[in-house]
Amino acid sequence: MNRISIWRFSMAWGITGALLYFGCILVMWTVGRENTIFFFNSLLHGLDVEPIIRMDIPWWEAVMGIIETFVLGWLIGGVIASIYNFGAAGETIPPEEQSE
Repeated sequence: MNRISIWRFSMAWGITGALLYFGCILVMWTVGRENTIFFFNSLLHGLDVEPIIRMDIPWWEAVMGIIETFVLGWLIGGVIASIYNFGAAGETIPPEEQSE
């Protein structure tokens, strides 16, 4: 088995999470309250988000949310890569079976 670079995998997860959070910010900023509620209700398979939607989020809170989501994604990616590498540590694949 190959090993996963923990740093790269963590960064990929963190950046992906931050981009998704930024996408949610763009949706809320551009389509208004009713369409935001419709979008997230559809995305979450009918879970009613109307009572928890806040449209008046200050910019510093949005920035903190992006940072927190990045850090959480980074930690999740690091844990997944570490567990994968731990499981792959004892196994070796003969050179003829390895793909380049």
